Amino acid sequence: MLSQRAQAVSQAFSTQARKAQTECERGLLADKIFGANVFNLDEMRRRLPKTVFEELEKTVEEGRRLNPAIADVVANAMKDWAIEHKATHYTHWFQPMTGLTAEKHDAFLTPSQKGHVISSFSGKMLITGEPDASSFPSGGLRSTFEARGYTAWDPTVPAFIIDEPYGSTLHIPSFFYAYSGEALDRKIPLERSIEAVSKQALRILRLFGNTTARFVHPMVGSEQEYFLVDSHLAALRPDLLLCGRTLLGAPAAKGQEMSDHYFGAIPERVLAFMQDLERELLKLGIPCKTRHNEVAPGQFELAPVFEDANMACDHNMLTMNMMRHIAPRHGFVCLLHEKPFAGVNGSGKHNNWSLCDSDGQNLLNPGKTPKDNAQFLVFLAAVLAAVHNHAALLRLGTIGAGNDHRLGANEAPPAILSVYVGDELNDVIEGIIDPSYASHENKSAMEIGVSSLPALPVDQSDRNRTSPFAFTGNKFEFRAVGSSQSIAPANIALNAAVAMSLAEIADTLEKSTASGKTVTEALQSLLPSYFLQHKAILFNGNGYTQEWVEEAKKRGLPNDDNTVDALDRYSDPKVMQVFASQGILNEREMLARQEILYAGYAKTLIIEGQQLLELAKTRVLPVANSSLEKTAQRAQSLCQSLGKDAAKAEQEILRDFYSLVLKLRSAITHLEEMLSLCREENDIAKQAHVARQSIVPAMQSLREYCDSLEETVDDSLWPLPKYRELLWIH
Repeated sequence: MLSQRAQAVSQAFSTQARKAQTECERGLLADKIFGANVFNLDEMRRRLPKTVFEELEKTVEEGRRLNPAIADVVANAMKDWAIEHKATHYTHWFQPMTGLTAEKHDAFLTPSQKGHVISSFSGKMLITGEPDASSFPSGGLRSTFEARGYTAWDPTVPAFIIDEPYGSTLHIPSFFYAYSGEALDRKIPLERSIEAVSKQALRILRLFGNTTARFVHPMVGSEQEYFLVDSHLAALRPDLLLCGRTLLGAPAAKGQEMSDHYFGAIPERVLAFMQDLERELLKLGIPCKTRHNEVAPGQFELAPVFEDANMACDHNMLTMNMMRHIAPRHGFVCLLHEKPFAGVNGSGKHNNWSLCDSDGQNLLNPGKTPKDNAQFLVFLAAVLAAVHNHAALLRLGTIGAGNDHRLGANEAPPAILSVYVGDELNDVIEGIIDPSYASHENKSAMEIGVSSLPALPVDQSDRNRTSPFAFTGNKFEFRAVGSSQSIAPANIALNAAVAMSLAEIADTLEKSTASGKTVTEALQSLLPSYFLQHKAILFNGNGYTQEWVEEAKKRGLPNDDNTVDALDRYSDPKVMQVFASQGILNEREMLARQEILYAGYAKTLIIEGQQLLELAKTRVLPVANSSLEKTAQRAQSLCQSLGKDAAKAEQEILRDFYSLVLKLRSAITHLEEMLSLCREENDIAKQAHVARQSIVPAMQSLREYCDSLEETVDDSLWPLPKYRELLWIH
């Protein structure tokens, strides 16, 4: 009789690629279905009175406060559109501090007289909802006896419909805040950070004579890496189902050494999943552009084109939801954890960030004229200053127990933040600092803002995959964000830091021009000193080397290589001052977030530790004991039949095996003690530190013994699907 593992492997191999639902749906072109399930501006234009549409359009494009007087008209049009799309319910879709999304569905139907019902959806119902705020992480802002919290429609992001077989649901992107007014989500501070960077960037543009731009928005394109595991195999791995990663598992004989999975032919089942996913994402107006095999076996990537940062963050959360939702249709479990498998590359999401004004001009495009170059250099200087001055703040956008497994390894950038700009742009900066500087291309000295400053090509440098923050032609690529994380924290931190730097530069330039200097004259003194002051953040070399770690220390760059050390900086006055001064988070909101993140880290490790204990005690140890007993019986039999001398080798095997089982039992006891120690700590910050210092090494030690046993016992007896099966069967 086949074991459960053998049956699961057989079922995984026999699973066929799922075909498209209908020939008609398969034949639909992307441009025909793009945004079909989105109540976007085009749909609003067709359904709303002209005056209402124009007012709502200004709200959407410029972030103006919504006029409540038009809410009923918008709500009625939205309801009619949703019902036409088979929607039976609506929900305020929001992003609490769980790191996931949340929704509570309400029916459009409302009882009327004489036992009838009518479809009802008012402006009030559209604008606000009231979920229980005490059941979400709040860091002390809400408690059980202070449960009131609100969701509020974010009109700058369009409502959308999620199709389901038995009725669709209208989703209304929303903010989530407490009765007392504090933000309980990541969307509110993101919007505040967008307003902050827009305000300061406009000050710079006005100094350069730009009077037409109405706003400046960060633009973001977030790549999404993920793993797919056959669901039959995943069902036998409780660690994958509850923790998102394998807590034990010996390496397969073949991993990613041959580099044959990267950009390889996409397996048929996987391609069917990708096509199904893309079709649903396109209906939701998510501009997915790229798909391919990633480095590790079983790992893949999806990437969209650039969007407004608020939209991009919503779309990335929605993309992760749809990945988890659609994968089971194809017999897969989608793993978004940063490190599902030890020994092969983990997953991240590169956060490509730039600034764009309302006229469509990318402010990080070097340009072709001296004026454009000078403006670009101001924004470049602001970004360099932001990363240099506020590295600890930016690091907070990448923290998490999962990302601790990835950052600093040879698959992801180091935790030390530095900026890669490439040789050519580095030469420009050096030439501004020192006009006598001769680059490796022997370029002549250049005058800022005058014709001798050359145009900079888009692909002006090679790529540096070891840099956490790299300039890639007309944008910066923040490569340290984890695959399971919301991109909102990284963009909140980045927008806040850049807004701070732009404000400082604008203050200096406005003061200089008020005294009679031209902008060019003011830049002649500001840019050399700014670039010199922040030169330490520039590094074009290999960020994986120990030499860089030592060099970064000499330069005074922080190296918070784990989540809890980075989290300690959240309450640093310098970090808090950036958020507070730009109106992004107040002190209560910041301290609440710090507490939530401490608690989330500690709880994650406690759950993982408990799950590893269960696997070790109920799966590994029984197999080890059974194998030990059989080995002892074999040794005894050989001893009786062949004599002690002849059975010596078998006895040594038995002794080694017994020693390994004893170590396993000891490691189980040690992990139990460390979990108890962590649970007994009442201070949440101390608990996070105890979890890192005690649970992490105890889990690693126990895993090593489990993995050694996996490589020792009879393969047919091992109950858990192995790496070779999890990674290679698709």
